[in-house]
Amino acid sequence: MPGALVARGERVTLRTTEEEDVSMLQRMRTDPTLRLPLGNPVTSRTEMVAEWPRDDDADRFTVCLDDPPAGRGSPAEDETRAIGFVNVEDAAWRRPELGYGLVSEVHGEGYGKEAVALAVDYTFRTYAHPAVGAGAFAFNDASRALLESLGFTEEGRTRRDMFVDGEYRDMVQYGLLREEWTTRSDD
Repeated sequence: MPGALVARGERVTLRTTEEEDVSMLQRMRTDPTLRLPLGNPVTSRTEMVAEWPRDDDADRFTVCLDDPPAGRGSPAEDETRAIGFVNVEDAAWRRPELGYGLVSEVHGEGYGKEAVALAVDYTFRTYAHPAVGAGAFAFNDASRALLESLGFTEEGRTRRDMFVDGEYRDMVQYGLLREEWTTRSDD
């Protein structure tokens, strides 16, 4: 079950990711419609739990749809539905990098945009960095459109960066400056 409330939007919440959330993350890694766009290898639940948490320099959030009674602490199982994740990587020592994904059954409903916007707000409130970054595979049009709709600017391309589905794929790097986000948020 997801943990404490970190941020609340109009429709989604970001909650701390707990070890129990590994089963949802593992399900996402085995779903080919998600695994390929995310570039993740197939990983068993046992392997994911064994490596949990992989990185102490990351803020990990579970994206949830909460029912109205869900409070700030860990909600009851019937008060929330985990639909994805958002991670803020490397924030303690360099420019934070966002990673995100949602279960396939909620794609196209706007939850991803809201969750990533909450993560950008969190990052700029929590860390003093002048910018936040994110990457998307060149073939992942939906992820690239999400970033661009939030004001991220394409900053470069790492050619043949990762081996995904039998071939090396390009990664497109995006960035968003603090003042660009602040100006956008004030509109």
